Amino acid sequence: MARISGAHLNQGGVFPRLFVRMVYSLTRRRLGRVVMPVQITAHHPKILWGYGQMEQSQASSRLVDAKLKGLVQLRVATLVGCPF
Repeated sequence: MARISGAHLNQGGVFPRLFVRMVYSLTRRRLGRVVMPVQITAHHPKILWGYGQMEQSQASSRLVDAKLKGLVQLRVATLVGCPF
């Protein structure tokens, strides 16, 4: 469990609130819920933007087969003890 709580949709300025709302919606659509790493990263919208760019770049990469990417992600998560 995280030591800090996730970002709420009503904190920050207008643009950060809209951006966080959009990211939460896309995450909910893709994963079925908003996972804690996204909620914690949402405290700082610029870092959340970079996190999203990294995830999108990795997802759209065509150099490695999608099945192999999935296996590698699972192996790395197992090695570092990540529940996601």
